[in-house]
Amino acid sequence: MQPVLKVTGMEGGYGNVQILNGIDLHVNQGEFVTIIGPNGCGKSTFLKALFGLASLHNGSVLHNDVNVSGWRTDRLVSRGIGYVPQVENVFPSLSVRENLQMGGIKLKNKELAGGITRAFKMFPDLEPRMNDLAASLSGGERQMLAISRALISNPTFLMLDEPTAALSPKYQQEILANIDDLRKEGISVLLVEQNARLSLSRSDRGYIFAGGKVVYTGNAEEILDNPNIGDYFLGLQE
Repeated sequence: MQPVLKVTGMEGGYGNVQILNGIDLHVNQGEFVTIIGPNGCGKSTFLKALFGLASLHNGSVLHNDVNVSGWRTDRLVSRGIGYVPQVENVFPSLSVRENLQMGGIKLKNKELAGGITRAFKMFPDLEPRMNDLAASLSGGERQMLAISRALISNPTFLMLDEPTAALSPKYQQEILANIDDLRKEGISVLLVEQNARLSLSRSDRGYIFAGGKVVYTGNAEEILDNPNIGDYFLGLQE
């Protein structure tokens, strides 16, 4: 199966501070892959390094067999790569509609209108609030808006950093179900998530990070059934 993303030997961090210590990871076409691990293990830094928001010191990143290592964020978006950060992922002083328009700022009017219609179909709770400021949205609605804005540019590969963090169980289920449904549209997904069981239950494969490296990988069901999974989070196994 052809990998959409193939990362080999990634080392990186922020400036000269190295956090990632030789990450090997891949995502195949149509897959839903989840990264889990304890706080501070490099999960978010890994996504930021992929998206040009953290330093890449060494290693390679291939997207559909093209080496995109160290590319600027705008070039990655043009290649069909989307990213939803955990925090500061909407413009609070703009309306819902204006946030979506920002996501498609380079699109023609017809394409933008189609993307907004698609967003409201996926997250119908947003449509009656399209003229409200993003600052007035609930946590779950903000995440819906952040995901919708990332999808406006029609990515084929989407990365999300803890999209269910601090949300109610209802919104957690709804957000993950909609992310899973993206595969029906040909979008491959790489997700960082603290709620390991919830995310892995919908994933094909998973990676466990600890100390800035991959300490375990396997299909999602295998990870969920592994009796030693808690030890990785406690640093008892590497």
